[in-house]
Amino acid sequence: MELLRGALGVGEDQAVEVATAHAMLRRTSAGETGPVLRVYRPDAPVVAFGRRDSLLPGFPDAVAAARDAGFTPVLRAPGGRAVAYTENSLVVDHVAPDPGRLAGLEERFVGYAELWSEVLAAHGVAAQVGAVPGEYCPGAHSVNARGRVKLVGTAQRMVRGAWLFSAVAILDDADALRPLLAEIYRALDLPFDDDSVGSIADESPGTSLAGFEDSVVAAYDARFGLTPAAMPEELLTRAKALAADHRVIA
Repeated sequence: MELLRGALGVGEDQAVEVATAHAMLRRTSAGETGPVLRVYRPDAPVVAFGRRDSLLPGFPDAVAAARDAGFTPVLRAPGGRAVAYTENSLVVDHVAPDPGRLAGLEERFVGYAELWSEVLAAHGVAAQVGAVPGEYCPGAHSVNARGRVKLVGTAQRMVRGAWLFSAVAILDDADALRPLLAEIYRALDLPFDDDSVGSIADESPGTSLAGFEDSVVAAYDARFGLTPAAMPEELLTRAKALAADHRVIA
């Protein structure tokens, strides 16, 4: 499986980063490429809203809260609700062909949640799989610590012939994320408990983002076999063309 590693260096135009996953999915769906794994650390703080969020009356206020806090609002490629993360986070987008549309949805959620929990456990985190009451972007396959705080969120998107599985791991900055997410979810009129927001650094002090990233890549390599590659210019061009679909105008 091809491995693309590193942020694009687009700064505040994080819509291009998000659109890259969309472009990867389109290429694979069209049969232009096989499985691809992209791993990067964002180079700017982001609030990634779900498409359903954008339909809620409070969406403009939620966007304003994100911008006031210095976060770039974007519309995410996979499903789910609003997620906030900073440069002290890790984003993983995994795309692969799928001859049977919607096949394997539950199996992927379970399998990748187990992969993430094993990586976290290797770093000394009491990791579990399951939703935390009041968590942001709630899901049965969130990866948490001690059943109390969410550390890794996962989401999927399926199209004809391919699927995208995305994960965001919060290494640090939970103290900045809690009040922001509380304000955003209040604006969206969605349930949220700020005590559910955690970070890997809080659970395992001394864990470095670089070291954690290496562990995640190693776990995927052991399972799939990875071949490092440079970002294809064609993929970047396509991502830039799709970025408008992920920018927030409100």
